[in-house]
Amino acid sequence: MKPADLLPDWGIGQWFVAVHLTISSRIYVQKSQGEDGYISFGISEKGLEFAKDLLINTAISSLIPLQLPKIEQNVQIPLVGKVRMVLSDIVIYQVNVPTSIVQPGEMGVTIVASGATANLSFEWSYSYSTWLFEFSDSGVAYVQVEGMEIGMTLGLKNQQGTLRLSPEDCGCYVSYISIKLDGGASWLYQGIVDYFEDDIVSAVEDTITNKVVDAVIKLDSAFQTFPKEISFGNITALNVTITEGPTMTTTSLLIGINGLFTQIDPKATLGGHYTNNLPSTGTGSCSNSEKMVGISVHENVLNSASTVYFNSKKMYWVVDNLPDQKILNTAEWRFIIPKLYKEYPNDDMSFNFTVLSPPLIQIQNQGIVATVNSDVFINVVDAGEVIPVACISMEIEASGFAGIISTTLNGGISLSKLTMSLKWSKIGTLHMLLVQSVMSRLLKSIIVPVVNLRLRVGYSLPDFHGYELQNASIIYHDSKILVCSDIARAYDEYIPHRFYYK
Repeated sequence: MKPADLLPDWGIGQWFVAVHLTISSRIYVQKSQGEDGYISFGISEKGLEFAKDLLINTAISSLIPLQLPKIEQNVQIPLVGKVRMVLSDIVIYQVNVPTSIVQPGEMGVTIVASGATANLSFEWSYSYSTWLFEFSDSGVAYVQVEGMEIGMTLGLKNQQGTLRLSPEDCGCYVSYISIKLDGGASWLYQGIVDYFEDDIVSAVEDTITNKVVDAVIKLDSAFQTFPKEISFGNITALNVTITEGPTMTTTSLLIGINGLFTQIDPKATLGGHYTNNLPSTGTGSCSNSEKMVGISVHENVLNSASTVYFNSKKMYWVVDNLPDQKILNTAEWRFIIPKLYKEYPNDDMSFNFTVLSPPLIQIQNQGIVATVNSDVFINVVDAGEVIPVACISMEIEASGFAGIISTTLNGGISLSKLTMSLKWSKIGTLHMLLVQSVMSRLLKSIIVPVVNLRLRVGYSLPDFHGYELQNASIIYHDSKILVCSDIARAYDEYIPHRFYYK
């Protein structure tokens, strides 16, 4: 008899979490043509154990109560004749699983629960008649099921970027049952009811096995409805098509998704060339960790988001109101750009910051580095007219870090380097060292705090059906951000960044 798992009709959300953490098998996967994976997920042995326990515990809670089909028998009793026996309302109301294992194999990943016990009850009744009299009686019975082995082998494949599940091997084996009758003249009929032992065993085994098959089929159907893109607002979407793996060992699994951000506007096009750097085995630098999962995000993911927002015309700022408003008056610049004050005395000013190309983001061992090329237009407001008087080319280098609060990714940046050069001027030659000093102060006091305010608010991570990262560490290494984490039910927790030095 093949083992079977306890997998009834339970919530798709919990199915989704558990199955994604138990895919550790020899799975036949086709790599999507022309696509690479830039986000990879590694699951450790600890993660597989967590998923196995989640599967079994959630299955049991959803299994109970489990209704079994009615059993009827006509029994020939000496001196009495034919007796009609009926067992109805057969319900499993308790299951205990003391031990269980998860094991990759040739056909798939197998989960087996051994030494399980179950309690069930049913109503019994009988009737028979002679030419003179008709007899009947009824009552209830309780059954103790011992030595039950239940399990499932889950097959999985990647079909056009979507996971397909199949119940490769399902079954249930019951070693022994004990039946106790109550009600009526139960002591008289105990031996007769024992005659139904094989029928009860078969009903338990068949019902649980059928539940396994039905649940896997329903879960597979649910997987086909999952989108291949996750939208973030009305600007961008994350491509979650499976493109790589699974690559596995006996204790871990690695699977990759495309992971790039794309423009929601169908008329928009994305530039840039991305090189695939998905590790071939293991979970990156989390391979020796005691954490359940390792998530690797390549810098190309961040650069794709940068390209989307650049193409959406979101990287343009006008600065015409500051807490230190005097910097937006030509009088403040009279010693830095004398001709500006001479031609426009005590006039208001504004600055237009225009990013010229998608910011380049690099992940180094010390953290995240972003390089931004932009133009800054210096404007004078004269008699209500905005007059551009100079344009400065600016290259900004900023360093940053990432953090996680619950399901929100956030972080912060600081200005590392500023290089400026004059593109054109209507107010004579500028003393660029002095101008750069003022611009540096402006960036540090105004622009960087505004960006940090947005980064502190953060960006929501995709919902994972009530589960989130816990006790995680963030590592920067080899063009990737690595998140090594456990999985638990959602609650707020701040996950600080840390540096990794090779």
